[in-house]
Amino acid sequence: MPPRRVIGIDAGGTKLLGGVVDESLAVHHRVHRLWRGADRSETIDIFVAAVEEIRAAAPDVDAVGFGIPALVDARGAVVWSNHLPIDGIPFAQVMSERLGLPVVIDNDSNAAIVAEHRHGAARGYDDALLLALGTGIGGGLVIGGRLYRGARGFAGELGHIPLDIHGEDCPGDCPGRGCFETLVSGRAIGVAAERAGREQPESTFGRLLAGHGEIRGGLVAELAHDGDGQARAVLAEVGARLGIGIAGLVNALDPGVVVIGGGAVGAGDLLLDPARAMLAERALPPGAQPPPVLPARFGGESGMLGAALLALDGAP
Repeated sequence: MPPRRVIGIDAGGTKLLGGVVDESLAVHHRVHRLWRGADRSETIDIFVAAVEEIRAAAPDVDAVGFGIPALVDARGAVVWSNHLPIDGIPFAQVMSERLGLPVVIDNDSNAAIVAEHRHGAARGYDDALLLALGTGIGGGLVIGGRLYRGARGFAGELGHIPLDIHGEDCPGDCPGRGCFETLVSGRAIGVAAERAGREQPESTFGRLLAGHGEIRGGLVAELAHDGDGQARAVLAEVGARLGIGIAGLVNALDPGVVVIGGGAVGAGDLLLDPARAMLAERALPPGAQPPPVLPARFGGESGMLGAALLALDGAP
């Protein structure tokens, strides 16, 4: 009997990644979408088109799992999303009706930690947390071996922990300011690089800023890996901020491991080593060995794989 196959979709604030995933976690027929400024109807249409493109190559799938950057209730409805215009949509119902398939939906970082806890960097740990550094910061928690959802199902919004009472307004519809994700995320890396470019207009970042008007976090990581000193300094700065935030989470939750995922993890140890150093300095008890900070085993595909695992769990 052939292995069961489902579609996993991971949607972030600016991108979508999907694919057919079987029970061995082999991925087939990937699709990738970028978006900016789509309205509610267009966003739903993008989801549907991505799934239909995958189904054209793999019509035998049993279900679809979606990981989306949103607060999701037990009925599969979106309560609030900071980055996508889908508040109030009964997402699982709408997508199931549009696609003619069973649909499972969860927060994208919940999906990511499911994959990492079952098969990835957090495997073997009963208590783990994941930070997904992308457009913002997503978070996922495993406590006592189980995904922790909180009283209303909204736990894990670690990117919206306020760290600076006088900080900048959080992007999107978040009512906070000085949130973790304003200081540490793919977007925050780009903002730090732009600041450096304005301070040093003759530098690499200064020239990029003059030519393009903005600098993306992925480009900073690329330049840093190529040896650019200014890019490495930016990653060290953001990495130190990351370590301070992780220290607060470690002191509050005492996880056995901290997993870093999302697109920004492509910066590797240039970002994570400064974070580890700051964690060792700030974590309790002083002088003790803090939990390891590890890159996600599945990199940017953790959310897609986790969404597929949730679909396999819930499919008839």
